[in-house]
Amino acid sequence: MSHHSHLRVSALQTEEEAERQTQYESDNSVWRFKGSDTAAKASSVTMRVIVYKLFDLCTPDIKKPLLPLAHGDPSVYPCYRTSIHVENAVSDVLRSGKGNSYGPAAGFLPARQAVADFVNRDLTNKVTPNDVYMTVGCNQGIEVLMQALAAPNANIFLPRPSYPHYEARCVYSGLEVRKYDLLPENEWEIDLQGIEAMADENTVAMVIINPNNPCGNVYSYDHLKKVAEMARKLGIMVITDEVYSQTIFGDNPFVPMGEFGSIAPVITLGGISKGWIVPGWRIGWIALNDPKGIFKSTGVAQSIQQNLDITPDANTLVQNALPQILEKSNKEMFAKKNSILKQNVDLVCDKLMDIPCVVCTKKPESCTYLLTKLELQLMEDVEDDMDFCMKLAAEENLVLLPGVALGLKNWVRITIGVEGRMLEDALERLNGFCKRHLKKTEASLQALKLNGEI
Repeated sequence: MSHHSHLRVSALQTEEEAERQTQYESDNSVWRFKGSDTAAKASSVTMRVIVYKLFDLCTPDIKKPLLPLAHGDPSVYPCYRTSIHVENAVSDVLRSGKGNSYGPAAGFLPARQAVADFVNRDLTNKVTPNDVYMTVGCNQGIEVLMQALAAPNANIFLPRPSYPHYEARCVYSGLEVRKYDLLPENEWEIDLQGIEAMADENTVAMVIINPNNPCGNVYSYDHLKKVAEMARKLGIMVITDEVYSQTIFGDNPFVPMGEFGSIAPVITLGGISKGWIVPGWRIGWIALNDPKGIFKSTGVAQSIQQNLDITPDANTLVQNALPQILEKSNKEMFAKKNSILKQNVDLVCDKLMDIPCVVCTKKPESCTYLLTKLELQLMEDVEDDMDFCMKLAAEENLVLLPGVALGLKNWVRITIGVEGRMLEDALERLNGFCKRHLKKTEASLQALKLNGEI
């Protein structure tokens, strides 16, 4: 429980605070200022709001430790600690005194060169340091891109399900969101026909996440090539979020979308948060895979630079350590983390086979999550995924993410980037919860009898 105490910020006011608020509200007429609500709508679609709401339902009265399996941050568990060479790279810079200064808006040249060298390992169309911009984690990359593309009436395609920060930043920047489906019956592939049908002359880009959060699939070369061909046909760019490219434990090889930059221009988002398990270091990047120079001639590259000019710079201490971090990074370095994740996936899928109402339709092969489908028709007194997660939190101190937070109603996401024993405990609680809420039909009683549970 202590691992996640830093995340628990109660949204509830105490009675004393509420009383004080009422007392002060009568004075409000004399003040001319008030808080802006420009971020209210954007903030309401973020994951944090839902996760905190679920944390607030957990209670010490249940006498079970809180199991926070809604958000992903493996870094708090010792078994996922980053490599010693990564820590040494940062401590060397810290002690040298060379990481204390401001940096240029696009990032230090050696850091950008290191990113270019690293991504070029897998690319035929090479990028140069001038194609790379350092960002405060991948999230700032998302913010900068949405702002750079936000022209009047412009619309953008986001996947459903998706990482919610994309929608939040589109809402904030005034970009119209159109959602395309990922198809569970087709290994979560992109619904390209749906995209073509939704596009119009104001469509500017499509976002893909590969490896995919939350579905855990890795797109094939052929599928990504079709994505590039569709983008070219529609005259739009592809924004590809590849932050999980070092977190793959299945058989499908990772293919960077930048391979197809000569078919349609591609912007790649990457970073060290997930692969190197250091999300608090806040280092990400934007890379332009654009051998034909389309981003320069359309002013997109300039707009990215201008947006970076007015936002905070990426941490210069870690930027200075980046050449050493990336140069020494290889497949072996990520193997330990990925084998733990693979074990965890196998454990969860195995246990879920005996849990009623919660079904894993496809075993993930990447990222740190597992999506499950709820069979609500088998349950009584559970309305939807949000209701399921709220009751689960209140009854079991177990927090899972309702699919609605990702745009996928009546699914639930389980984080697997934790310790195996936590997952065993979580699945035991989930099993108890599902069996308590199972409709008492002849068939369900029969199933419980067969399993020797009644």
